[in-house]
Amino acid sequence: MKHLPIQSDSYKYILQSFKEWLDVLGYADTTVYGMPNLIREFLYYLEQHGITQINKIENKYIKAHYRALKTRANTRQGGGLSNSYLNKHLQALQKFSDYLRQSGRLQLPKLYIQTEEDNHQIKYVLTQEEIQQIYKATDLYPTDTERIAPWMYEALALRDKAMLTVLYGCGLRRTEAVSLDISDIHADKNYLHVRKGKNYKERIVPINTTGLNHLQNYLYESRPRFTKDDKQEMFFVSQRGLRMNGQSMLLRLKILIQRVDNIELQSKDIGLHTLRHSIATHLLQNGMKLEAIAKFLGHSSLESTQIYTHLVENENEENGKYLLREI
Repeated sequence: MKHLPIQSDSYKYILQSFKEWLDVLGYADTTVYGMPNLIREFLYYLEQHGITQINKIENKYIKAHYRALKTRANTRQGGGLSNSYLNKHLQALQKFSDYLRQSGRLQLPKLYIQTEEDNHQIKYVLTQEEIQQIYKATDLYPTDTERIAPWMYEALALRDKAMLTVLYGCGLRRTEAVSLDISDIHADKNYLHVRKGKNYKERIVPINTTGLNHLQNYLYESRPRFTKDDKQEMFFVSQRGLRMNGQSMLLRLKILIQRVDNIELQSKDIGLHTLRHSIATHLLQNGMKLEAIAKFLGHSSLESTQIYTHLVENENEENGKYLLREI
């Protein structure tokens, strides 16, 4: 998709301008990179139909392009494109229309296309016991220190606890955790500030006492061992002194799971988002109202949060309700 050839100079310019617009507005790096690639596909579609000027774009062409996407085959998995992927295209097209209007380049009417029903299913939700096992695994680092100094294992353990606190205890998304800066942690008020949430929505997330201790232990005892200087703002720092990325966080989670003496847990396909799904389910099981969980997670509507009610109903039928404990 990102390699589709665009011939029109005006399209090439508008594509770069759209990317810069997203960046200036503060969207996450993945959005700044991904959305223009989806719009490139739309511009390529226009060129294939003889439309090569910005002022010739109309909503009917956007809708025709979207209808074409809905009939396209999925070459990797068979069948059609997933509803989740179609919604990404739709979001990009809507945002591109907003950009054209707000930049004064083209006054398109508001684009009204109904989003597809989200057919994404949550694969796994961890139990509280499994979460506790993963937390305990942070201290199960190897005793052989020939390759790595003992202080490094200790520093990694504190960083792992902080990572689990942010991803599970605070329910942050992957990009939200990566984007955290030191200034976003408000220890005096027991909350962290998510500045770069989905669709650039900010929110305040409470931290319990145990979680706050994990964050402060990492911040003052572990993080200084990774940083190059005192001017670095990122909260999670890699061993190379750079902002820790999502792939590195996932690798640390996989390492912790392999340390756990639980074959069933090790066999599950666990990702960073699994921790977010898990805390949402646990909070609902603990009696928190759906509206409060939606606010906690940063959901725009209750529809995204209601999926957890089904998970809890199934879990309660099998195991009964249990209370959320501090970890």
